[in-house]
Amino acid sequence: MKAIVVTDQAAGTAGMKLVERPEPQAAINDVVVQVHAAGFVNTELEWPSTWADRAFRDRMPSILGHELAGVVTALGYGTKGLTVGQRVFGLADWHRDGTLAEYVAMEARNLAPLPGDFDFTVGASLPISGVTAWQGLFQHGRLQAGQSVLAHGAAGAVGSMVTQLAREAGAYVIGTGRAADRQKALDFGANEFVDLGNDTLEDVGGVDLIFDVIGGDIQKRSATLVRAGGTLVTVVGPTDIRPADGLTVDFVVEADRNQLFEIVQRIRDGRLRTNIGKLSTLDDAVATFNSTERRTGKTVIRVRP
Repeated sequence: MKAIVVTDQAAGTAGMKLVERPEPQAAINDVVVQVHAAGFVNTELEWPSTWADRAFRDRMPSILGHELAGVVTALGYGTKGLTVGQRVFGLADWHRDGTLAEYVAMEARNLAPLPGDFDFTVGASLPISGVTAWQGLFQHGRLQAGQSVLAHGAAGAVGSMVTQLAREAGAYVIGTGRAADRQKALDFGANEFVDLGNDTLEDVGGVDLIFDVIGGDIQKRSATLVRAGGTLVTVVGPTDIRPADGLTVDFVVEADRNQLFEIVQRIRDGRLRTNIGKLSTLDDAVATFNSTERRTGKTVIRVRP
């Protein structure tokens, strides 16, 4: 099968190669999925799990990608809840070969049914962005109606999901980003927008929940804006500074079938819109990921026509 692999950690996206790999087999509690569409985020190349398994053993060549939508083609021993021929979408294990391939073997519990009226590209765009937003807002941020949310990168794949889910939950959302992102962030539901290049972030005042996807100096400055009892949630690593009278939560998204179901139901009934920025084929994926073009939405790879 065709797959995109990496072997050189120092090479970055330039080290990606499209090669032929053996088709995977289903282990206990696994399924094999014929991948129709897949997602990828560049930070995968910085994750230890891309380069080593849970026992810290080198696992090169490593197949990239963790988001997918496709069709189940085989079941491992003991697998329950899914059937051969079923349309699914989900989030593959961080330490195993991924979804930028024609087939992937993964745990069945990491997948949810994909309704028949959904395009596979939409399904593949949802797992990391949607579930990250869900877990950050509701599990870690404990968001309540009437609270305020500062959503960094509000025009991006995760930020746009944060904005929409927070608004649906009854929050007041302040989106941030570059000047060119303003209208897109507002279109996704931000009540107001802060241009991080020209506006003063501190003018926002106190907020109940900050969802950080940027890190660095923006993260440090954001921590000072958290109201008493509030939370700074981040997906870009531990914080150097904490709110004076609040919490900081650094988390890594985990696959959750029920949350995947909640996300897809909201897409279906129009409460949530996906944010696909670029579609590419598997043959063109390496060039796509090495492009210097700035994209604010999710890049999705069509593995099958």
